[in-house]
Amino acid sequence: MKLSSALAFVLVLPLTWAQVPHWGPCPEPSVQPAFNLKQFMGRWFEIAKLPAQFEKGRCIETNFTMRTDKSIRVVSSEILKGELRKIEGNGLVEDIKNPAKLGISYSYVLPYSPYWILSTDYTNMALVYSCTDILRLFHVDFAWILSRTRTLPDATVEKAKETFGNNNIDVSRMIASKQQGCDKTL
Repeated sequence: MKLSSALAFVLVLPLTWAQVPHWGPCPEPSVQPAFNLKQFMGRWFEIAKLPAQFEKGRCIETNFTMRTDKSIRVVSSEILKGELRKIEGNGLVEDIKNPAKLGISYSYVLPYSPYWILSTDYTNMALVYSCTDILRLFHVDFAWILSRTRTLPDATVEKAKETFGNNNIDVSRMIASKQQGCDKTL
């Protein structure tokens, strides 16, 4: 059993190298109480993040739009090597009793990944968390500080990081996202 667990760890580690792996299962953070999905819809800019292999560019933003079937159209974009790249996905509320726990998938063949809204005021900032367990031996975290504008005051970012920390989410490796020169580039 130990050998197979070690082998699984060695095989999965390269897939998570750019992410932030931690021993043990995912934490269970508190999410936004009385979450209003309609108010959350719209354009959000990435202010800071835990490193993610799938986000390498700058000017990262995501636009959420409700569809008539109650699913969510999710369009994320970034500028990478001078080129605007977009990807469209699908989101849904995984548990109607807890609407701040969304699931998002950018592929028909991949399962929905957690996309939990830990906190938002809907007009300025949102804190988002995602976590994937790997055989319950370790987990891979993703965390984002989002804003309706391309910048947030430093004090607001620090308070956001404290909120993650208060929920047992390690954001010591969180990095600022590049949101400069976005409008004049393309």
